[in-house]
Amino acid sequence: MNYLTSKIAKEILNSKSNEIFINLDLNKTDKKEKIIIDRKNEIVKFPEGNINFEILKKIAKDEGHIYFIKDGNVFKAAISNNGYYKLVPTIPPTIEINGIRMHRTKEVDPYQDTLNKINSVKVKKGEKVLDTCMGLGYTAIEAYKRGAKVITIEKNPNVLELAKINPYSEELFKGDIKIILGDAFDVIKTFDNEEFDVVIHDPPRFSLAGHLYSEEFYKEIFRVLKPGGRLFHYVGNPGKKYRGKDLQKGVMDRLRKVGFIKVKRVPEALGVVAIKPKEKETEKI
Repeated sequence: MNYLTSKIAKEILNSKSNEIFINLDLNKTDKKEKIIIDRKNEIVKFPEGNINFEILKKIAKDEGHIYFIKDGNVFKAAISNNGYYKLVPTIPPTIEINGIRMHRTKEVDPYQDTLNKINSVKVKKGEKVLDTCMGLGYTAIEAYKRGAKVITIEKNPNVLELAKINPYSEELFKGDIKIILGDAFDVIKTFDNEEFDVVIHDPPRFSLAGHLYSEEFYKEIFRVLKPGGRLFHYVGNPGKKYRGKDLQKGVMDRLRKVGFIKVKRVPEALGVVAIKPKEKETEKI
């Protein structure tokens, strides 16, 4: 597939040449493709097909979406089905659901956001990792690249479809990452006791998925972790700036209640980490 954004469309339309080389994979690689601009017929010839000037002008005006060319047709990387889901033209892309972005895009880019989460639990080669909320799969991919065996869960089939479109998610479908479609609250109950070395829990905000912040769910995370296993839990800081709420504190209290130790904040990742104690291990107070 060839990918287009407003920026790329403008670059093509503003070109004075009839032949230019341009990146068409959202800068995932340094590869540039040859584009032919047929001004007489008002057509731009891409490797995946031809687009007329009028369509390209519409794309140029739309700074909030990603488009792609496949089999000679142009599509918007968005799905309207029980809500509105779209890829946002950040690098790498994030996903937006009903206006809410699933990655941080202001302080850091989505890739650095992923690294902050992965680094907080130091995923190692040979470990088994559970990624509870896949999204575009950046966390699962990074854990897999570090040599871990990865299982990832995604509840929403619309999100899974956008991941299949996103070039930065392609490693999800090429390697041995296991994807399970379902609600993590239910799926986690199917795993064995002490099955995972690491759990990375990156749920939607509390107002959208409160059950994934519950003591009941934390008990399941505790159960499937091996003794000494590590948890990273993205929480964010919703409400703290304006209403003085501290959701992270509530999360930390519930994690301690179900048995986790060494529970601490990870400011750079807007989350907390916690450890399942080894046999007879207790936390010093």
